[in-house]
Amino acid sequence: MNFSDLLAAIALVFIFEGLMPFLNPEGIRKVFYMASQISNQKLRFLGITSILFGIFILYIAR
Repeated sequence: MNFSDLLAAIALVFIFEGLMPFLNPEGIRKVFYMASQISNQKLRFLGITSILFGIFILYIAR
């Protein structure tokens, strides 16, 4: 992996993160509101689950 691969991966993150607010701004507001109602412990669990899923996908892909 070189620096351009890292930049491409970061660019893809920004692209995918920007899709929902662009395509459905009202929906993303609802999601943010619902997320603000969830406890910190549940949000942390969702975060670590997402991280582990990403690591798993990278392991399979590489």
